[in-house]
Amino acid sequence: MRIVDKSVYIGPSIYALFPVIRLTVDLGELEAWPSGKLGEPFIQALLDTLPGLREHGCSYGEPGGFVRRLREDGGTWLGHILEHVAIELQNVAGAEVTFGKTRGNGQEGQYEVVFEYEQEEVGLAASKLAVQLLHHLLPEELRPKEAGADFDFDSERDSYIRYAQRRALGPSTASLVKAAEERDIPWLRLNRYSLVQLGHGIYGKRIQATVTSETRNIAVEVASDKEETHNILGDLGLPVPRQRLVYSDNEAVRAAGRIGYPVVVKPLNANHGRGVSINLKDPEAVRLAFEQAGKHSRAVLVESFISGLDHRLLVVDGQLVAASKRVPGHIVGDGKKTVQVLMDEVNSDPRRGIGHEKVLTRLELDHQAERLLAQKGYDSSSVPTADEVVFLRSTGNLSTGGTAVDVTGIIHPDNREMAQRAAKAIGLDVAGIDFLTEDISKSYRETGGAICEVNAAPGFRMHVAPSEGQSRDAAGPVIEMLFPQGSPSRIPIAAITGTNGKTTTTRMVAHIFKMAGHKPGVATSDGVYIDGRLTVEGDMTGPVAARMVLRDPEVDVAVLETARGGMLKRGMGYRRANVGAVLNVQADHLGLRGVDTLEQLAEVKRIVVEIARDTAVLNADDPLCLRMADYARAEHLCYVTMSPKHPLVREHIRSGGRALVLEEGINGHMITVYDHGSHIPLLWTHLIPATLEGRAMHNVQNAMFAAGVAYSMEVRLEDIRHGLRTFDTTFFQAPGRMNIFDEHPFKVILDYGHNPSAVGAMVDLTQRLEVEGRRLVMLAGPGDRRDEDIREMASLCAGKFDHYVCRRDDSLRGRSPNEVPQMMADELRACGVAEEQIQIIPDEQAAVQAILHMAQQGDTLLLFVDAIARSWKQVTEFSPSVEAQVEPSPAPMKVELDDLPHFDLGDDMDLIRDERGVRLARETDD
Repeated sequence: MRIVDKSVYIGPSIYALFPVIRLTVDLGELEAWPSGKLGEPFIQALLDTLPGLREHGCSYGEPGGFVRRLREDGGTWLGHILEHVAIELQNVAGAEVTFGKTRGNGQEGQYEVVFEYEQEEVGLAASKLAVQLLHHLLPEELRPKEAGADFDFDSERDSYIRYAQRRALGPSTASLVKAAEERDIPWLRLNRYSLVQLGHGIYGKRIQATVTSETRNIAVEVASDKEETHNILGDLGLPVPRQRLVYSDNEAVRAAGRIGYPVVVKPLNANHGRGVSINLKDPEAVRLAFEQAGKHSRAVLVESFISGLDHRLLVVDGQLVAASKRVPGHIVGDGKKTVQVLMDEVNSDPRRGIGHEKVLTRLELDHQAERLLAQKGYDSSSVPTADEVVFLRSTGNLSTGGTAVDVTGIIHPDNREMAQRAAKAIGLDVAGIDFLTEDISKSYRETGGAICEVNAAPGFRMHVAPSEGQSRDAAGPVIEMLFPQGSPSRIPIAAITGTNGKTTTTRMVAHIFKMAGHKPGVATSDGVYIDGRLTVEGDMTGPVAARMVLRDPEVDVAVLETARGGMLKRGMGYRRANVGAVLNVQADHLGLRGVDTLEQLAEVKRIVVEIARDTAVLNADDPLCLRMADYARAEHLCYVTMSPKHPLVREHIRSGGRALVLEEGINGHMITVYDHGSHIPLLWTHLIPATLEGRAMHNVQNAMFAAGVAYSMEVRLEDIRHGLRTFDTTFFQAPGRMNIFDEHPFKVILDYGHNPSAVGAMVDLTQRLEVEGRRLVMLAGPGDRRDEDIREMASLCAGKFDHYVCRRDDSLRGRSPNEVPQMMADELRACGVAEEQIQIIPDEQAAVQAILHMAQQGDTLLLFVDAIARSWKQVTEFSPSVEAQVEPSPAPMKVELDDLPHFDLGDDMDLIRDERGVRLARETDD
């Protein structure tokens, strides 16, 4: 069994609307060995190894369903079993994932295995360990050679759990994220640790563990300095122990003598109870404790020992929200078993795990445990007496094996007020007050006690999952502090896709918002723009670019061009959009990444419709788009049609639905909005500069979609009109999209059209224009397109121009150097174009220069280009009287992105600097 391919989807994809991993698995000879044939020994060994599989429902939807699939009707195949094992391994490591599905992909013995994940690396590691485990459980004659006989699953499982914990959100961060999700607040993980953004754009707040974007740095600094904290609290009359700061063991001994034994020795600025020793009764113990504390801090505190129980009081936004009594890790003797055996029994508690894996942490026999045992004259082989409590830790931190008992309901009001005053005195929005007292239900004024520490970033685990008592919502008050009830956390998101027109439409929508006073964040095939400023240049139409926009603190609306490539490779970068628009589905990129038909391409682009919550905007003139309405979950459907007699749209309008319709009027074509029975004339098409007085019908349609998206996002009609009337197709506003240069004696139209539909639209435009002289065209096609698509692009031009220049792109994409231009020239000849009208100039720069020199006064040139900026520069700097020296493009060759100098931004994007040092970036697919 081999994993021959894999993809990690970070958001909605064709497989699910949440993160999943897809594996292409080749079973090889194991295709002939389903679980029924492998037999009961295999099945039983699998279930014994991972008992949780017995609870998997599988297609039956009830516990035990997967076991039935293993045993009934000949069993199930190993690809399906791999899916369930990968899910269960993640469950064992603490992830709450359940979804999976496995299907054959049409090739003998190959399966597409899809399963849910929480953390990418953890999900991938689960699939790897799952394969190893299944190989190990196979009968020896079927076991592959690489499956080592020394495979130890228990050891591998524990290593995997530790690996998962290092990459998982910590328990406190995870509880905050969960509380945010419960309140419908989006979140983005900003690094591999616990730095998280809650909310999008201008509404974003950040947390790192329980430090928030509202936590003051000076408060953290004060809380980290235990001496300073002690002094501030003492000056306010709050109960604190006597304390001295020392830098040597001799000073520590002298300080202990002045304070009076017993004492506590602890580092000045450590946390989690590290290096703390308590109830020290003689100089020798103080010296040893100083040595341990010195491992964590150069400065060490010696303070009076306050007898009593250790309590953690959690204060959020000035209010106490939880209180917990912490009991240090310990064992209870029975007069028969050794310390080691008793420890093993405690650690067998299913609530205890490695690190933060579970609500409790396993006990360890380390230096501190050995020191405490030695004080009683014990070691690991000693047998404590019956009911004797033997402490293995001096502090009650859960991370070192302690337990927690919730006491929120019984805390005395004086103690509550004391904790709240302490948090305010230090200035922390989230504070953990460590308070020692014999009885938390009685006032400290009556029983004594003292604050021994104030913690910035206090852990929530003891409150969320106490060992005893009621669980408390520690995270909820933090989220409500950051996002008070009624305050926004999401910015409006528009997701725009389609084969052609999506870049122009995205720019139009962004321009409308900009003119309306917003600060749009825009992701397009040209780059990422924040409030009109280009921040990253390149094809940025995938999930990484979307998350760039959503993370930016200036952005108040996101307009995101969404390309097929990003959705196929990584899914979408966000779970939902306010508006999702699909402009069209045309033949392009077919035969790539498993998409061979228009119907399959439509299924990919339909994701945008499925995640739209408010409105799905669909092209009613495209049957494939029209069918997407059945999958829409949005509150509204908005159809766009250029046919006022469209029967379905007419019925939709009669029912009070929303539509953008192109209607014939006395002055030309009028874009009209229908909504809730209202008929609203929006704008004459000839008043939109991008339509070239209404002649560029493809941009008329793009403007209709832009209007539909903006209207559905509650932009005022006047702002939509103003935005469309001030948007044009200059190189500045829409590079490579019908850019016109008419400062020569002839007119040049430059476009990035690279599929038959786009080429056809531009050819149609040139036929609509009044031309005094000749029409000339420079055409090409990307090398990774199908032969029939390249020929169709040529045939669409045939007979419409007076001269044809055929070229290739700089990147051959698998083709031989002259293959594409020769193919196009052959198609032109087959369509009846005369030989003398056809010219092959493979290099793009040379081809541009040549056709410019051919042009005469009154001619119109249509240039389909690949290197947009370079070609535009050639056009604008062209001088008919000077024979320009053209430096040919580099020799075409296949170039892997890894061969270029770049800065790694993760698996999805590379940041590259070109020869001028300009920042360029592109996601590594499409």
